[in-house]
This record gives sequence, structure tokens and C-alpha cells, in this order.
Amino acid sequence: MTKIVHIKHETEKAVLSKAQKKFNSLIKKIDAQKKILVNWKNSTSKISQRVHGEYQPLLDSFNQARAEMVYLFDRAHDDSFFKKTDKAKLKALISDLAFDLIQAGLDQLKEIYNRYSHTDFDAEAEEIEANVTGAMKSMMEEMFGEEFDDADLSSTEQIHEAIQQKINANRESALHQESKRTPRKKTAKQLEKEVRDKEDAQNASKSIQEVFRKLVAVLHPDREPDEVERERKTKLMQRVNEAYGKKDLLQLLALQLEIEQIDQTKLNTIAEDRLKHFNKILQEQLDELMQEINDVEFPFRMMLNTPQYIKLTPEDILKSLSHNIIGLKKSIKDIEREMKELQNPINLKSMLKTVRL
Repeated sequence: MTKIVHIKHETEKAVLSKAQKKFNSLIKKIDAQKKILVNWKNSTSKISQRVHGEYQPLLDSFNQARAEMVYLFDRAHDDSFFKKTDKAKLKALISDLAFDLIQAGLDQLKEIYNRYSHTDFDAEAEEIEANVTGAMKSMMEEMFGEEFDDADLSSTEQIHEAIQQKINANRESALHQESKRTPRKKTAKQLEKEVRDKEDAQNASKSIQEVFRKLVAVLHPDREPDEVERERKTKLMQRVNEAYGKKDLLQLLALQLEIEQIDQTKLNTIAEDRLKHFNKILQEQLDELMQEINDVEFPFRMMLNTPQYIKLTPEDILKSLSHNIIGLKKSIKDIEREMKELQNPINLKSMLKTVRL
């Protein structure tokens, strides 16, 4: 069992130093972020199974049921039973529904859409793309103060790539120009800060190496004669190496507590300068954890159109999926029931009376 790492004083009146408070705060935040990350990693497989095993098949069935409705309206449009006003309404229903379904991937409806809209879906899509491309091209030319070749910007994807390339080129050019300039003489404060930052980085690295070496000295199994103890040390060393590889200071300290290499008293009396180095490592670890969580969350935020400032958990996604699955099942049943009713031209004509153009 992993022991909890934190600094505390035996007496209630004792006050923790600023570095000690920060240490405890970082430990608490890292522990919370680790739990969040573990929850995401344990849940992504379950989410994927629900999406591909339940939600997507139901969505496909829902769209196919709507496509059958398009075919029903198409047949009805050629039926002399329906008058001019009815056919105008059928035409509008077919065009709107077919357009949505083509965007959902049902390309087989393009012929019907083109026939009723008196346009070409692909040509419309190209025109929309051209308008978007033109607007973005104008924005780029205004942004960078130069013209771009139309041939190189024939799609929004190419424009995004061109923008990134231009930004990178401008950055490289600026760096090149900066390197050619005679460097300004740095102030004493700037030089002092550079030296201090370099020393802090080196000391932080030494601090984690020191903890690692102490653990290795006690746990290395090669010279352990007892077979059972050697196996125990081998497993512990695997955890030590994994933690060191990740620069996971929190886990290394927890292992020191676990094997009783240090105790609570030693934690409570860590020197202030060493504690500052520990805090630097812990802050970096916290930042990396938060970035890893953001990377895991990103595709799900895109799927649910959830902005970054709104908290998102695997439970939220599973709840949303359950809600959508229930909704799709109901919608499919409703469409199938409506399809049966509308097979009768009289019922279809009655329904069309409720449609407003």
C-alpha cells in the first residue's frame, strides 16, 4: 500500500513554512490529478465500447430509417393522388432531409437531392468550400501583407497548413535576424537570474537523483542471498525505475516511506533549500500530468463540443451516451411507426396539411 507523503508537525501550534505549505499543496494536487488520469485511462475502453457497440449502430439505424422516409416521400411525389401543394411540401421535405443525411454520409441520396433541389450537391459543397477558402485567403493576405497563389490554397486544409508554414517561416526569419544583431549586453540582474535558474535546474535534477540512488542502494537485488527477499526487492526496484523514468518524485518519496528508508520526522525536517528543489520537480510533474489529462480529454471534448473551461469527466460522457442511446431507440421506434402510418396515402396527405412552407 502506497503511503501518503506530506509534511506535518506534531504540535498544533507549529506553523509550516512557505516551502512546506507549497510542498503539501503540490502533493495534494498531484495526487488528485493522478486519480483523474487513472479514471480516464480506465474509462476510455468502456466509452469506446459503448460508442462503437451501441451508439454508432443505433445512429446508423436511425439515419437509415430516415432515408426510408425520403424514399417514401419520393414515391409519393410521383403519385397522382397528391396535388400541386402536397408535392411542393414533399419536395421541401425531401430536399431538407436528404441534405442532412448526405452530410451524415449517405451519399446514395445525392441523386434524389439533386433532382428535387434542381442543384448539384457536390457543386454546392465545392461552392461553399470556395467561399470559405476565399474568405480565409483574404484574411491571410491581410494578416501577412502579401498575396498567395490560388493553386496552393484550394481547400481549407491547405490554408491551415499554409498559415502554419507562414507563421513558422516568420518565426525562423525573426530568429535569424535576431542572431545577426549585435547582442545587447545583459544586465547584472539578468545574468544573475540565468545563473540562478541554471543552478535551480541542476539542483532539482540532483535532488531526484539522490533519492533514486538511496533507494537503489537499499533495494538492488543482485547481492541479496535470500530468494524471497530478492524477489520482493526486484518488484520494488521495478517500481523505483518506473518512477525515476517518469521523474515521479512523489512516488520515489512514497517508496522511501514504504520501505522505511525515511520516516515522517525526516520528511518534516527536510531543509528549506532542498524543499525548494523538490517543489520545482513537483510543479513540473503537476504541469505534465495536467497536460496529459488535457490530451486524453481532447477527442471527447470535440465529440461533445464541450469547451475547455467546462469540467468533463468519463462519467459525464457515459451519462451523455446513455441519454443519446435512449433517445435514438425512441426516435427509431417513432420513425418506424410513422412509416407504417404514412404508407397509407390518406394519412400522408393529412400529415402534409400540418407542414408549413
